[in-house]
Amino acid sequence: MGYRVAVVGATGNVGREMLNILAERKFPASEVTALASARSVGQEISFGDKRLKVQNLEHFDFSGVDFALMSAGSSIAKEYGERIGATGCIVVDNSSFWRYHADVPLVVPEVNAHVLDDYMAQNDRKNIIANPNCSTAQLVVALKPLHDAATIKRVVVATYQSVSGAGKEGVDELWTQTKGIFVNDSPTPRKFTKQIAFNVIPHIDVFMEDGSTKEEWKMVAETKKILDPKIKLSATCVRVPVFVGHSEAVNIEFEKEITPDEARDILRDAPGISVVDKRESGGYATPIEAVGEYDTYVSRIREDVTVENGLSMWVVSDNLRKGAALNTVQILETLVERKLVERKAA
Repeated sequence: MGYRVAVVGATGNVGREMLNILAERKFPASEVTALASARSVGQEISFGDKRLKVQNLEHFDFSGVDFALMSAGSSIAKEYGERIGATGCIVVDNSSFWRYHADVPLVVPEVNAHVLDDYMAQNDRKNIIANPNCSTAQLVVALKPLHDAATIKRVVVATYQSVSGAGKEGVDELWTQTKGIFVNDSPTPRKFTKQIAFNVIPHIDVFMEDGSTKEEWKMVAETKKILDPKIKLSATCVRVPVFVGHSEAVNIEFEKEITPDEARDILRDAPGISVVDKRESGGYATPIEAVGEYDTYVSRIREDVTVENGLSMWVVSDNLRKGAALNTVQILETLVERKLVERKAA
């Protein structure tokens, strides 16, 4: 007997990727249901070699479902999260809504899977587990083994985030503007604040009072919650004209001495990481190589001579996978492997 899984927001980029990864990784599901809003009901979407007909979230009964993977935005997470969790179904939510609630765990399995043990032992839990922001997920996967080895004091990160992080509208806008420029059409911004084709935009999400954007604030708050509240982090988040794959230039200051060679060896042995670091032309990872892959790629590992015990590195990952869909499925796998959930009776 397998688990019954529902994917909420199944017609979106991340929802479709969740279905792909459930099939690819052969998650032990006896039944998978695709859910979305009323306007998508009846559409058919792929799940492995099957086709699933989309059902209406509003009228769906979760009482017989073991897991709900949600990627339908914060408003849906707010409206439905606790309601679904109250049926005994475990919700793994990809929106930002639940990430900062003290009683909801924010999980990257390679980094802090242990928090699931304590959470699932609670009788009064909400049955909600939060998935981090895509840019945070790949960052903490790369930081965790180095933090264990030499204790991170401070991180400065600049992100180069693909348009797929803004959903289908972001992808469509880059595609339309790029084509239009070649036929002398005016590239009118709609999803983004400025032209994205052949440009970079240092603005993701809304601005906050201190001048940072909410995307930058998310990276700070989430890294502290997932990895260590003592870590100081400064982020600059930039949208770039890449379809899929987020990149990050990362500078790290440690409490203890650590050499680039030591860091390289530590990262090679760490889960979820591939080190591609040859000091030659092409000896590094770029978003194109990361697309469709599970791992987070680390390149350009070198000493940062501007601080004591400093390193710099380049981190790349498929944001639709490790940054979203893959991480949610890995949370389910962790719950199953640790025997933290029981299947509901048929």
